[in-house]
Amino acid sequence: MAAKDLYEKDFYAVLGVPKDANAAIIKKTYRNLARELHPDKTRGDKKLEDRFKEVSEAYDILGDEKKRAEYDEARSLYESGAFRQGNSNGFSGDFSDLFGSGGGDIFSSLFGGRRTPRKGQDLQTETTVTFKESIFGKEVTLKLSAQGNAPSTITTRIPSGVSDGAKIRIKGRGGPGEAGPGDLYIIVHVTPHPIFGRKGENLTITLPITFTEAALGADIAVPTLDGEEVILRIAPGSQNGKTLRIRGRGVKKGVNAGDLLVTLDVQVPQRLDGSARKALEEFKQVTKDENPRLEWFARSKL
Repeated sequence: MAAKDLYEKDFYAVLGVPKDANAAIIKKTYRNLARELHPDKTRGDKKLEDRFKEVSEAYDILGDEKKRAEYDEARSLYESGAFRQGNSNGFSGDFSDLFGSGGGDIFSSLFGGRRTPRKGQDLQTETTVTFKESIFGKEVTLKLSAQGNAPSTITTRIPSGVSDGAKIRIKGRGGPGEAGPGDLYIIVHVTPHPIFGRKGENLTITLPITFTEAALGADIAVPTLDGEEVILRIAPGSQNGKTLRIRGRGVKKGVNAGDLLVTLDVQVPQRLDGSARKALEEFKQVTKDENPRLEWFARSKL
């Protein structure tokens, strides 16, 4: 089909979408139409078969970002009258008049006027690393299989600080092509850690402490992900759920590092022996005039 025949067509109208429709809307609309008009469902109906071909042709252009941009530019020039014979701008309708001797370049990939070398196939694979490996990085060996090519392996490093679900691009490690190889995309899955978690560049941990440690205060050893222990000072009267910060013990990115956020989990005794129960009963008597719910009840009446 000639270029002129293509740019004269309104592919947006063919699909029934506005000209500013995003890629997701165009794709969804095409899929719905393709299901309705597929030859397997409309076999023998020439009119619907032709409609299916029209819809497929429209999506071939609008579903490709580069082709769509070139088509939009061609349509804009066409609608302005630039391609019509004898228009006021003095154009003859020949692409070379508009763009010089290389006028067909803008339409080459859109209309098939010229064959351009194609980049190799992009490849995608997945790998799973432990939580600790995601923080400090790890070298992995992956098996790749490009369409039409023998399987191959690649050894690469998963960078430190990678998050679960991250997609890493390795340029030039995809399938071979005339215009150079494609790229490799690696989706990284991270297995959870039994103790540590992550919030952005900060690591998190929940620290169990006793009732007396919370009430009287204490210096407690806290593990870090690199295996070293640091001493954390718990202030007297610390409440359950309070979060303390150990600076610089989070995810490292270059010279910067996040923090380790430690949330206190005050453990209430499950069983009390005679002396422990007696001590708490005495404590209860000493503090019987304290009621932490007075202000709480007052706020409930606001």
